[in-house]
Amino acid sequence: MDKKMFDELYSIGVIPVIKIEDPDDAVPLAKALIDGGLPAAEITFRTACAAEAIRNIKKAYPEMLLAAGTVLTCEQVDAALEAGATVIVSPGLNPKVVKHCLEKGAPMIPGCSNPSDIEAALELGLTSVKFFPAEAAGGLKMLKAMSAPYGKLTFMPTGGINADNLLDYLKFNKIFCCGGSFMVKDDLIREKKWDEITELTRGAVKTMLGLEFAHMGINNENKEEAERGAKLFELLFGMKIRETSKSYFAGEAFEFMMKKGPGRCGHIGIRTNFVDRAMAYFKRMGFAFDEESVTYDEKTGKPKFVYFKDEICGFAVHLVQK
Repeated sequence: MDKKMFDELYSIGVIPVIKIEDPDDAVPLAKALIDGGLPAAEITFRTACAAEAIRNIKKAYPEMLLAAGTVLTCEQVDAALEAGATVIVSPGLNPKVVKHCLEKGAPMIPGCSNPSDIEAALELGLTSVKFFPAEAAGGLKMLKAMSAPYGKLTFMPTGGINADNLLDYLKFNKIFCCGGSFMVKDDLIREKKWDEITELTRGAVKTMLGLEFAHMGINNENKEEAERGAKLFELLFGMKIRETSKSYFAGEAFEFMMKKGPGRCGHIGIRTNFVDRAMAYFKRMGFAFDEESVTYDEKTGKPKFVYFKDEICGFAVHLVQK
């Protein structure tokens, strides 16, 4: 898989897997997903209108990442690419179909559920595969055991992924994204419940990112002023004071800085499961980051801390890895 496509799939994190029976549903469904924070879809070739649905979405939302799923033949590959799909996904590994995709220069993610499948994929030069059907094939425990001998090979689990197990999968470092249909169930599409799909999609993003308040940092002129503020909070709320080299903490929620720090008034820290995915999400929503403030985890090389570019109500806001 080319790096750009891998990075985009990783940053989105969750790819809705969709069966569309009416091509007129494609565009409002795509809007519901975008509004929910997931500008991506895997349109499965389980119905005759899959290519038309992809074409309709591509025309309305050219920025959306579109995968063609359940692709079984070379003819379906050609139809999907002509319609505007940018990546091909299949439930199994058919060497003929994989080679056809590679000849076309199309990223291909074939389904693998055992070591023999994986070794066939490696022989074809692939570095990323789909683990399918994930839960039925043994789930995360099976994937961890099976993936161990295969170095840097990465996986997209699909099949049985839901709001309850999504985060467990995404936290495994050999998974670049998950495919799931729990936010786009067939009955919701048939009944055109776009608002409900949007809310379920937002829920999936919320589960993935796990954004939560960490602490508020309050700027002070000097150490004495910071200590006085912390002691007041100790008296008010019974919060234990902890001194650091730069501040006094009152409990874990309030940090009194010993001198002026980022932000006119101070800063607000937000914890997240994935700083890099959170950055990608907020960028899609129109927010920018101070790229010079990014710090990286020495083991993974991934961002673990970053400030937003703009202050909010006089406070600088940063993301920090849980």
